[in-house]
Amino acid sequence: MKHQIARLRVELLHIKPTIWRQVEVNLTTNLRALHELIQAIMPWENAHLYQFTIGERVYGDPEDAARGQKNYQAKSMRLETLVGRGLTEFKYTYDFGDNWQHCISIEHIGVAAADVDYPLYLDGERTAPPEDVGGSPGFLDFVEAMADNRHPAHKDLSRWYGGPFNPVDFGEPVVAATVRDIAAKRKVAMLAFERSRQAR
Repeated sequence: MKHQIARLRVELLHIKPTIWRQVEVNLTTNLRALHELIQAIMPWENAHLYQFTIGERVYGDPEDAARGQKNYQAKSMRLETLVGRGLTEFKYTYDFGDNWQHCISIEHIGVAAADVDYPLYLDGERTAPPEDVGGSPGFLDFVEAMADNRHPAHKDLSRWYGGPFNPVDFGEPVVAATVRDIAAKRKVAMLAFERSRQAR
């Protein structure tokens, strides 16, 4: 039986020009695994809390839920369930302080290629904001200061960031390689699971 895959577009909201990534993932992928993939492709550092918003429900790690808010377990929701409900897009928020909101669009459902390990990085544009830059307003100020050697904050921000900032070149080859590593590890884990199931 051939596995199905989803082509996803992950777009960071409230910033222009648009920062986005495109990947293909197995439909069996759960939201916790998708969170880890988004961290790799933007890339973020996975140093803050996250949540997915799907209709009226919030999915994340239940122990991280805000007071009065019910968090459903991200591991318990798979893409195939969302696709089965006819869902075409949903929201992902990372770092509730900087409040990085992403729109995840399900662009296409297809059959997995036999010679490809998933997830698979496809495409993307522009560099994501650094961690703890102060949300969208802070990022705009950061980009402006980093682009101008005479800006009064340029020296301090360059030291804080650890060097120059290229808003266009986000290190795509490194991102693609990281996703290939994730795919290889998941393949090994799946093979081990299948072997243990067959041994029972």
